Amino acid sequence: MPQPRSLLMRATGLLAAGLTATVLLCSPVAQAQAPATAPAPTAAAAPAAAAVPAVKPPLNTYADNPYGLRALWEQGDYVAKITLVLLMIMSIGSWYVLISKLIEQARLSGQAKEAQKAFWKADTVRQGADTLHKQSPFRFIAESALEATRKHDGLIGQVDLNTWVTQSIERAVATVQSRTQDGLAVLATVGSTAPFVGLFGTVWGIYNALVKIGSSGQASIDKVAGPVGEALIMTAIGLAVAVPAVMGYNWLVRRNKVGMDTVRAFGSDLHTVLLAASARRAEGAKVMGTAPPPGA
Repeated sequence: MPQPRSLLMRATGLLAAGLTATVLLCSPVAQAQAPATAPAPTAAAAPAAAAVPAVKPPLNTYADNPYGLRALWEQGDYVAKITLVLLMIMSIGSWYVLISKLIEQARLSGQAKEAQKAFWKADTVRQGADTLHKQSPFRFIAESALEATRKHDGLIGQVDLNTWVTQSIERAVATVQSRTQDGLAVLATVGSTAPFVGLFGTVWGIYNALVKIGSSGQASIDKVAGPVGEALIMTAIGLAVAVPAVMGYNWLVRRNKVGMDTVRAFGSDLHTVLLAASARRAEGAKVMGTAPPPGA
């Protein structure tokens, strides 16, 4: 039978051997050698990493918008397309009138400066009219007044010269004013009707959208928002056409008023000059005992 002391010594040896093995496994040398002995997990992880799908870039919301103007044109019927074309024509016409009238008013302002600079420095009304451009409204008024003084005979001769010249100048001024009003009716018409044309397109689009939704039996938000949103674009387009037309009309009317004030002042001064020249001719003819020559 073994002795208790020998058994104790044998257990102590086994415990020491176990502690030594544990220390060796936890040492840095053992940890450094561990990856070299297990390459298999890395190789196995490579296919898993390759299987991850690539992240797609975000879609272009402007180019791929299914509810924009392009979709409105492609999905709309002939009534919606005619409405869009009509609004486009109204917009082009209003902008053409606006730009052309601004150019015409700028030309009128330059002609007024020319008349103020050259006309009143001439010796006679005829010479002053010849210094102006042929298309100038001021030359048109001057020649109309000269024509009235030359043709003051017959039945017209029974009318006082002052009254006859005044009426001739007023008719010439009214003609100039009528020319300055050309095109403004287009702006007024577009400004007053474009919102209703756009509203008609909206009502028609919503009607078609509701018919499609009712026939399909699907009333979810994605089925309702698209067609109704496309229909509302019509109202926005109508307002975008009407607002510049209304603002342009008011602006042009104001500029026309300023230009016509200059034209009326020119006509009033010309009337005074013609009457003064006629009085001088009559006085000179009375002194000489002859009939006064026509014209100024």
